[in-house]
Amino acid sequence: MRIFLLAVCWLALSSFVCAAAEAPPANGAMSVRDFGAKGDGRTDDTAAFQRALDAAGKAGGGTVRAPRGNYFFTGHLNVPAGVTLAGVWQSVPAHNGLRDAGLPKPTDDGTTFLVTENAGNEDGPPFLTLNHNGTLKGVVLYYPDQNATDAPKPYPWAIAMRGKNPAVLQVELLNPYNGIDASHNERHLIRDVQGQPLRRGIYVDAIYDIGRIEDVHFNPWWSIHAKLLGWQQEHGEAFIFGRADWQYVFNTFCFGYNVGYKFIKTSAGVCNGNFLGLGADDCFTAVVVEDSAPMALLISNGEFVSFHGPDPTMVEVKATHSGSVRFVNCAFWGPCNQIGKIAGRGTVGFSDCTFVQWDRKKEGRPALRVDSGTVLVSGCEFRENKAQIELGEKVRRAVITGNVFNGTERIANHSQGQDKLADNAGE
Repeated sequence: MRIFLLAVCWLALSSFVCAAAEAPPANGAMSVRDFGAKGDGRTDDTAAFQRALDAAGKAGGGTVRAPRGNYFFTGHLNVPAGVTLAGVWQSVPAHNGLRDAGLPKPTDDGTTFLVTENAGNEDGPPFLTLNHNGTLKGVVLYYPDQNATDAPKPYPWAIAMRGKNPAVLQVELLNPYNGIDASHNERHLIRDVQGQPLRRGIYVDAIYDIGRIEDVHFNPWWSIHAKLLGWQQEHGEAFIFGRADWQYVFNTFCFGYNVGYKFIKTSAGVCNGNFLGLGADDCFTAVVVEDSAPMALLISNGEFVSFHGPDPTMVEVKATHSGSVRFVNCAFWGPCNQIGKIAGRGTVGFSDCTFVQWDRKKEGRPALRVDSGTVLVSGCEFRENKAQIELGEKVRRAVITGNVFNGTERIANHSQGQDKLADNAGE
């Protein structure tokens, strides 16, 4: 009888310990370590993380903490509604890679996720999906099988944001092929994110309630090896916007991409919004607008630099454009071929902007070449003694007033539309 009672007590105690490990503590936070995660960089922690996330979801939400460690994943994660997955970082760390050779590795100083699933398969499920009120914060995402000295392997999106109010905060996207899919959600928040997404940084589409992207910095810290960075400059797109209703983008930057900021038309529609403090450096084309909403893209306080590639251009507005784009108080510099190539039926405006270093090959290219549509240029400074503007025959309307030129005014006007050119000051 005594042995039987001891056995019963032992089973009861074991059940209590197991239940305690699976249940959230009173403060609503739990650790992935309590669910079996090792963080040793070798053991697959996918199942342990998902157990912790599911437990928090069943409890109605809470925080799942991933303490310091290198967590290895062969699968993907789903963050339930109301759950935060949090590492130790309070702001984005720095993990600079090697310049010429070697595979950079994150240092063992925080919470790092080693992602390996679906190498070579871009269409697989995202590594981590955030749902309604879900948050990822304070972690580094690192793909250890990616080669820092060669063209990258395709992978699916590192993060997908779904539901309402998903958030990505203080996250380093060290070297994903595709970074954040911020489509098909409402009121997403992406803040304090840095790293080197190789093919696509952030993709926004099907957003019908205001999304926010703040303090995002994509720079080639992981690898600037000539072959990899050359591939990135031929294929990479840092920020891509499809349908978004009054998107807010604040203090963002990218370096070394084919396109810095790209605005496209999808089956959901086109973008309008407030874009303040944009930066695109050493991109083949800093801004590409395939289409935009009539409510306009308002791009203010930007700096755009292009000097590499087959035809380095700051802004290209495609023939498919039918909406409105306004650049206000922006600086365009670097030895490019052209500041802007404008086409389409829409409206493009430049107000209080500064233009420097166009026509690098001395081919007689103007800073702004407008093939069609409506263009507004006012209060701008053209700092080169070169041709400033060329209006093509299909330009419908042009208002070019109150600008200052270095040298004489050189505006080639071939337009058959309505034009107002006045009060410009040369030397």
